[in-house]
Amino acid sequence: MQKTVNILNKRARFDYEIIEKYTAGIVLAGSEIKSIRLGKASIAESFCEFHEHELFAINTSIEEYAYSRSFTHIPKSERKLLLNKKELKSLLKSVQNQGLTIIPLRLFTNEKGMAKLDIGLCRGKKNYDKRETMKERDTKRDLDRIKKEYK
Repeated sequence: MQKTVNILNKRARFDYEIIEKYTAGIVLAGSEIKSIRLGKASIAESFCEFHEHELFAINTSIEEYAYSRSFTHIPKSERKLLLNKKELKSLLKSVQNQGLTIIPLRLFTNEKGMAKLDIGLCRGKKNYDKRETMKERDTKRDLDRIKKEYK
């Protein structure tokens, strides 16, 4: 059908400890889906908030579609996320009681061509946790180099 789109938020895995993952649909307007299919979207600075028991993605940037004529969209606007009531209640309770954050992790299109957003219930990492992550990544890279030399 179409090529699959897979836009990642690489910074989220470094800055946050991911506790739970959810897949949510997105309410899009006009030519936004065409821009997403072209890969003209960014979720690097985005986060999610509740407004009256509904979840919205804030600061998600979707560029305007170049070939659109009359109805264009606002590139950085709030976009409603679609989840089950049970999932929304669970997320709302976790955010209010435990002080956790909801961060978009991945924007993708499924096999039907619909845009979906993987969101994560996250806790912010401290600086020493970030340094530990960097150290683990470096040692893994060094071990892979050594293994490659001896093969």
